[in-house]
Order: sequence, then C-alpha cells, then structure tokens
Amino acid sequence: MLSATADLVRRQSPRAANEAIETAINRSVYFHLEHPNLIDRRLQELDEEWDIERALEANAATIALTGVVLAATVDRRFLAVPGVVAAFLLQHALQGWCPPLPVLRRFGLRTAQEINRERVALKALRGDFNSMPNALAESRGEVALNAARL
Repeated sequence: MLSATADLVRRQSPRAANEAIETAINRSVYFHLEHPNLIDRRLQELDEEWDIERALEANAATIALTGVVLAATVDRRFLAVPGVVAAFLLQHALQGWCPPLPVLRRFGLRTAQEINRERVALKALRGDFNSMPNALAESRGEVALNAARL
C-alpha cells in the first residue's frame, strides 16, 4: 500500500534530521518575534528556498543527462546511469526514500510543507491573519507555530 504524499519524506528521514529542521523552524519564528523588521526579508528567502523534491529532481536530471552524454560520447554502457537514477526516482515517488535523501536532509533541505510552516508562522507574527491574541511574546510565538501546523 502506498503512503500519503504529504509526509513521505519526513517519515523516511533520520529522526535527528527531522528534529534539527523542526528546531531551526522554531528558532526562526522566535528570532523574528524579537526582530519583526526582518520578517519580510526572511519571507523572501523562503520564497527562493528549494525544497527537497526540487533538489532531488535537479540532482537526478543532472546525473541522468550526464549518463546519456557519456553513453553517446564514451561508451553506451553509461546508459545504465540514467536507468539507475530512474529507478531511484520511482522508489522515491512510491516510498519517499532514495539514496541521497538522508544526506540532503542532514544538510537541512526541507520539504515544501516544512518551508510553508515557517512561512505561515512568520506571516502570523507579522499580523497577516489578525487573529493573534495580544498576549505575552512567548504565547504569540506558540500561537504562530500552532497556526502553521499543517
């Protein structure tokens, strides 16, 4: 049975990588709670951040094209490279795992959902949703993080 797409990568990632990413999101939100003038800049950075799916796709395409070029110019046995890459992409699509995934997660590459969680929390801090209580700063940070839980 195939799993739902939304959480595939997180479930297949090392727990330490997931925890580090979650900690980074929380730190960002609480940092920007104290520095609201920097929220717009951070939102722009988030808009430009590549999620893990995009990074995996670009990586796979680069390796596959390299294999095709080497097969055409050096030795046709290099056609095995795009075949292996295609198999890994299929495995990733079905199971949420492929060989580069743990490495990329340890480097902090996030899912689109994780990026969006930080984005929504920062927008909530900025007041985009205007439903945040006028409470203590820590409470506001917690409300923003809870509002961003998808």
